[in-house]
Amino acid sequence: MFEQMFDHRGVSASAVEPSVVAQLRDRMAAMQGGPTRLPVPTHPTLSPLLQLRAGGSYGVDSASLALALMAGASAAGEWVAVVGWPDLGVQAALDLGVDLARTVLVPDPAEHWLEATAALVDVVKLVVLRPRGRVDAKAAGVLDARLRKRSAVLVVWGEWPRCEARLTTEATRWSGLDQGAGRLRDRRARLAVRRGSAPPRQADLWFPGTDEPLAPMEPVRPAERVRSSPVRLESVDGRGAREVG
Repeated sequence: MFEQMFDHRGVSASAVEPSVVAQLRDRMAAMQGGPTRLPVPTHPTLSPLLQLRAGGSYGVDSASLALALMAGASAAGEWVAVVGWPDLGVQAALDLGVDLARTVLVPDPAEHWLEATAALVDVVKLVVLRPRGRVDAKAAGVLDARLRKRSAVLVVWGEWPRCEARLTTEATRWSGLDQGAGRLRDRRARLAVRRGSAPPRQADLWFPGTDEPLAPMEPVRPAERVRSSPVRLESVDGRGAREVG
């Protein structure tokens, strides 16, 4: 009977779904007493590109990406927190699906940012941190250990020495201007996820400035490649961005 159960000669590795393999690894880690890396709810538009896992830290380079990663866990009913972000765009957070009733905000912890972040990791599923200045490896290691112990996730807007993966904006193009007049409303962005020295994974997404949800885009043809924006603009307050220059 056991020989039949574990006989793998007729099964190829390619026939096993990656999700099944991930679940089996998580169960094995739990049985062996090791930390589990269970998936954490991720925004459905971003999850094919980056799946958040408990105990991990992830870097982003913009406010909109930080909010998008926070939105997945929040919309699923998890408590989330924001540390060191005094000008958080409340309307932008709502538009992406963040439940503000289940969000803890520590806008300016000053020199106590490490203690504040570590305390929040103990009680919420996901913490967004905007650190001031350079963070050393020792401080990052303290939070890494706490994240693994509490099965929480850290999203860092800025530089971080121990990121499991970094989600960045490669290029962006805004819409809404008409012959040089009007307001910037929506933008199309090419995102890239980098893990160590592996080649980046890329995807094109639509970031609407209206009530429409964040959405993936069809693959672009060579003649439609996204142009890099000459001016870095970020709309996080829901009022749109004005034309500059």
